[in-house]
Order: sequence, then C-alpha cells, then structure tokens
Amino acid sequence: MSSRALRVGLTGGLASGKSTVAGWLREAGFQVVDADRLVAELHQPGGDGAAAVRALFGPEMLNERGGVDHTRVAARVFKDPQARFALESAVHPLVRKKFEELAAKATEVIILEATLLVEAGYAPGFDLIVTVEAPCEQRFHRAVARGMDSDSARGRLLAQGDGDQRRCAAHRILDNAGDLDHLRRQADELMVELRRLAAER
Repeated sequence: MSSRALRVGLTGGLASGKSTVAGWLREAGFQVVDADRLVAELHQPGGDGAAAVRALFGPEMLNERGGVDHTRVAARVFKDPQARFALESAVHPLVRKKFEELAAKATEVIILEATLLVEAGYAPGFDLIVTVEAPCEQRFHRAVARGMDSDSARGRLLAQGDGDQRRCAAHRILDNAGDLDHLRRQADELMVELRRLAAER
C-alpha cells in the first residue's frame, strides 16, 4: 500500500463550474488546494512571486508594502502575450513547489484546483486529471451574468485557449452544459471513485 496521497488535478476554463465542483469536494471532506490562493501567498510582500514580478517588470509593479499590485500586473500582461508567458513561466514552478510541499504531508487524497493546470505542465505529477467543461459561449454568458464585463470575459476566454489540451490530458471530463443537478451527480460519482482509488493504494 502506498503512503503517498492520491494526487488529483481539477481544471476547467472560465465559468466552467470548476470552482463549484471544488466546493462540493471540500464539503465532502477532501483536501482541495486552490492554485489562485497559492499565487496570492507568493505575491505577498517578501514572497517569491513578488520577487519574480519585480525581476520581470520592475519595482513599479509592486505596491507600497512590497506585494504585487495585481491591477497593474493584469493591465501589463493581458495586452502582451509575451509578458503573460514570462509571468506564467516564472510563477508556475513556484506554485508547483508549494503544492508539492502540501502534498508530501497529505493523506489519502489531495486535489489542486487550477485553471491552467495542464497548460502549465503540471499534468505528469498527478494520478488523475479531471476537467469541468461547458461550451465557450455558455461560459461567456455565465461570466457576464456573474458581473464580469463582456470585454474582460472575451479576453479571459481567449487567453485560456480552446481547451483541447486539457481535454486531451484529462482522465475524467465532467459535463456542465446542463443544470446544476446534472453536474452534481457527476461530482458525486467522482467522489466515490476518488475514495475507491485512495483505498486501493
């Protein structure tokens, strides 16, 4: 029996329902690590992420406390694909390192929730990749209904790509083109599978 926790990558694009599934997994007692929260920790004053941003784009991208000024960085990278790639290339290894530290202490199952999990090259380190999917136009309307302006939603969807790479890498695809009950049934089936896989290790 393996002492290493089952490592699960949970991914999906903007407004796909990924965070909803992550919330259900947490409620069911699974350890779910949000990659965005890891990035937020790295971007705090003195964090490795803040140092990386400063090295890439200069001290003007930090706030007065030395943490990352997210508004300035977002404005910088979303209009410049090369800058976004440079930032992701610097931050993704730091996120992976943080997750590995948590995974080493985990028991049974640990899940990383990350939008660009596959695109960032994390997939080989996971036992199971799960993606939550819905048609692009449906995700656009969901994002706008939540309060995101249409230009930002279109920009985010474009920046995240067509999703082919994550779907090809996924071991399980949860379909969220229907209603919430449809997604919930699939999430419940996933939980049963995760507990079974963890017990078999």
